[in-house]
Amino acid sequence: MTTDLQEQAAAPDENKIIAERRAKLAAIREQGVAFPNDFKPQHKAADLHAQYGAKSREELEAEPVTVVLAGRMMLKREAGKKAAFATLQDSSGPKADGRIQIYATLDLTGEAAMAALHHYDLGDILGVVGTLFKTKTDELTIKVSELRLITKSLRPLPDKFHGLADQETKYRQRYVDLIMNEETRRTFKARTAAISSMRRFMEKNEFMEVETPMLHAIPGGAAAKPFITHHNALDMQMFLRIAPELYLKRLVVGGFDRVFEINRNFRNEGVSVRHNPEFTMMEFYAAYTDYHWLMDFTEAIIRQAAIDAHGTATLTYGGRELDLAKPFHRLTIVEAINKYAPGYTPEQLTDVEFIKKELLKFGVKPFATAGLGALQLALFEETAEAQLWEPTYIIDYPVEVSPLARASDTREGITERFELFMVGREIANGFSELNDAEDQSARFLSQVAAKDAGDEEAMFYDADYIRALEYGMPPAGGCGIGIDRLMMIITDSPNIRDVLLFPHLRREE
Repeated sequence: MTTDLQEQAAAPDENKIIAERRAKLAAIREQGVAFPNDFKPQHKAADLHAQYGAKSREELEAEPVTVVLAGRMMLKREAGKKAAFATLQDSSGPKADGRIQIYATLDLTGEAAMAALHHYDLGDILGVVGTLFKTKTDELTIKVSELRLITKSLRPLPDKFHGLADQETKYRQRYVDLIMNEETRRTFKARTAAISSMRRFMEKNEFMEVETPMLHAIPGGAAAKPFITHHNALDMQMFLRIAPELYLKRLVVGGFDRVFEINRNFRNEGVSVRHNPEFTMMEFYAAYTDYHWLMDFTEAIIRQAAIDAHGTATLTYGGRELDLAKPFHRLTIVEAINKYAPGYTPEQLTDVEFIKKELLKFGVKPFATAGLGALQLALFEETAEAQLWEPTYIIDYPVEVSPLARASDTREGITERFELFMVGREIANGFSELNDAEDQSARFLSQVAAKDAGDEEAMFYDADYIRALEYGMPPAGGCGIGIDRLMMIITDSPNIRDVLLFPHLRREE
């Protein structure tokens, strides 16, 4: 962390550097096109390392390889006016193989290009044409015959020895973070690999990818506080979606038996190391399945995503091993409390007044309308949830906190619902879907009553969704997987902002 005096000293220096670079750009503008768009690179650094990195100097000299490459200059080492080495970085590799050295000489590169290179700055994007060779230290290098400035960088990169150290600056200026930090590039390449894996898995299992609205007239599909906006042309209040669930189930009513959406959701709630107002989930629905099938299927999706993004289903998070290759555990809410917070008697865990008093010890004051099931869930969240390190399904949630889930045919007050936890946090939520229109209508009315009693996260009554169910929806199972939290685990990232390219932050002052 820099001191105020350091920051005051650094600012004039940076302003001076920027002014110098702007002056260089002005000179370039006078010479012609400052930002050319006619250089077309044909090679990538990582591919060159993979194909030619093991070849000897003699082999490269015997069969010259012509290279056309563009990249950002990260290092420059000049040997007077007659020769210079530089390192270019392109997009091809998350590791050092995304960088390649270039060697420019007065004889081969030319006097004008060498003079220009002398004035180029770290961060400039250069285009080079040349041939590959190996230096005395056996480093693969491009001997430059043509050199061009593609983009002039007006701001200096962070110090090469310290990189971008300030965490908030890394989040605000992700573009610089990506330039400087291999680990950041690796994290987001892994994220893309995991999402691609999930998409392939769904398509392989005959799911159809769909898109549903992000602006809702009625927020639904989750218990959450929405963002509110206004549509001018329609003169109506609208909400950014908190979940795509009710639209996806409308598609099941319409005859699409298997649908999924990789979607952005918005919830106007707290910000923390595990919460961002805008986040990514994959939700999917399959007709003629139930929550037992869903748990097996969800487990398979997550395991394959980890393998495709990380190379193995055995992960390390925060220095502790997490094995996704093993079958995931399954516990009820009460079983989890008994396992991770032993000492409660069966009588205590069915005593509403006892649990209310116990929750007060944790600083939790439940809603007056909360029944036994909701109170047991609240106690689980305070005593057991954070201890669920290994992948664990918590199953059989109470009806009163599961307004969209099918009720159990054998256990009163219980639904066929699960939530998946690992490393002490929720990763997925799924259930056998409620397809009884009259039961769903009654559940919505209960949610309206809870909202009137002060629960801001309770659901609205969605009359059109009830109408859809009245046409008849086949029995189905549905699940939502939190991609951001899953990626935190796969990439061993302690903060959700580490796996979001542009996380939300307070406005800069």
